[in-house]
Amino acid sequence: MNFLESIQMAGKTLVSNKLRSALTMLGIVIGNASVITMMGIGEGGQRFVNQELESLGPNVLFVIPGNRATMRISRDVPKTLVYEDAKAIANQVPTVAAVAGELNSREVVTYRNQNTNVNIIGTTPSFLKVRDFETAMGRFFTDLDMRRNNQVVVLGAELAERLFGNRNPVGEQLRIKNASFQVIGVLESKGSNLGVNYDEAAVIPLMTMANRIVGRTSPYGLELTYLVVSAKNAESVDAAKFQITNLLRLRHKITGEDDFTINTQKDALQTVGQITGALTIMLAAIASISLFVGGIGIMNIMLVSVTERTQEIGLRKAIGATQQDILVQFMIEAVIVSVMGGVVGTAIGVSGILLVAAITPLEAAISPGAIATVVLVSGGVGLFFGVVPARRAAQLDPIVALRSA
Repeated sequence: MNFLESIQMAGKTLVSNKLRSALTMLGIVIGNASVITMMGIGEGGQRFVNQELESLGPNVLFVIPGNRATMRISRDVPKTLVYEDAKAIANQVPTVAAVAGELNSREVVTYRNQNTNVNIIGTTPSFLKVRDFETAMGRFFTDLDMRRNNQVVVLGAELAERLFGNRNPVGEQLRIKNASFQVIGVLESKGSNLGVNYDEAAVIPLMTMANRIVGRTSPYGLELTYLVVSAKNAESVDAAKFQITNLLRLRHKITGEDDFTINTQKDALQTVGQITGALTIMLAAIASISLFVGGIGIMNIMLVSVTERTQEIGLRKAIGATQQDILVQFMIEAVIVSVMGGVVGTAIGVSGILLVAAITPLEAAISPGAIATVVLVSGGVGLFFGVVPARRAAQLDPIVALRSA
């Protein structure tokens, strides 16, 4: 028998036992669908986070109080950054275009009979430039509002709609933690960024935040949650990071480890890439267990098939079929079942990825290379687990086979 005849005979055998072939294929279908879906979700999650980080702009740096060692030891964020640090960076670092200090707190905002708990952001007028925001209506607060501790607020787009509906909120009064504030503007819709939804936030002057809302708790000055720094261009980010580090070490009189951390978009992308890559591999590894189970199912059904087809094997050997002919036919049957299961499973997996993309913010990430790899792996699973039944069939003695049939 030549190879083409073996394929034809294997195909006829599988077609004549449709239900058994379908059930044998089921494990591979589930395994492939699981692996494709998990890899797609993992890659989609990685792309989503990368887009979130890239939306910050390539020249943005975050200065966070505390270092990685202190963050691992305690959940309490140390108060090592103050407003004077922000002013020093803006005035003394030549590669910096703008600096915005932020002091954040969750407080209850009240308008008439409506109460809602939102994120209150105390910041400086440079917030718009550093964060690349625009006002949809009204204005943003100024340095004069900062100096006078004016109780003015700029609302996120979703918060303004929730409190005022379709009405213009500019000029209206609301209360934040029992202090009255005048709405002077509404930010354009920006969406969530790194877990903070600015569309549902309220932005007030930093000094007003410190004096009217949270109070001053640091003995070294007006403490900040973090600093957001905009370098002059993407090429000067590394220089800005170096210069800011040196300046803060001098200001904080640091001789050992830094009491702050500076993160750039490049650092964040690298860290996120490592984490999401590891998670994708882990998800694919977990899902691939079902491929292993499907392979065992193929071996089990093929062993049963060898027992049932003992007479056929005996007759074929009696009329001249070699051990290699029998071995090749059973191996081909196992591979056909695996590859067909891989194709069907891949189609289901791709559909699952598209469904996830339709109902979640994740992008549909379907890699042709990954699909081809999974289909090939499923064929390899059939080849591997088909060896034992095929060898058993090939080694049957024709006389014993005919007698026991």
